[in-house]
Amino acid sequence: MKDLKFYVKIPATPEEVYRALTIPVSIQLWTGCEPQMSEVPGSEFNLYDGNIVGRNLSFRTNEEIVQEWYFEDQDPPSIVTYRFHSDKKGTSLEVRQTNIPDEVFEEFHHGWENILIRDLLEFFEE
Repeated sequence: MKDLKFYVKIPATPEEVYRALTIPVSIQLWTGCEPQMSEVPGSEFNLYDGNIVGRNLSFRTNEEIVQEWYFEDQDPPSIVTYRFHSDKKGTSLEVRQTNIPDEVFEEFHHGWENILIRDLLEFFEE
């Protein structure tokens, strides 16, 4: 199992970035796919037409989102934590994912950089 952690500067406030990751209409605008998302802890979510699925664990509005991403019956689960830090130019988004299976680590690293984060940045840069 491997972990991944990185920071990305986003030209938007922490409130705007938080909403982009939690409000279904906003998620659809930057992913191009109809999501399933709710800010209710314990609710399941679905992004990118089912390519990312899991359960929402906790929310601290405009500060932190914690999710469990599903990999079948993996134990321990893969946990994704988003933390929102104010920055001079907007938000420094801290992303950490733990317990990524070795065989899919490169695929996930690529997906974070070249799909999810790219789409989110393009949404705010337009």
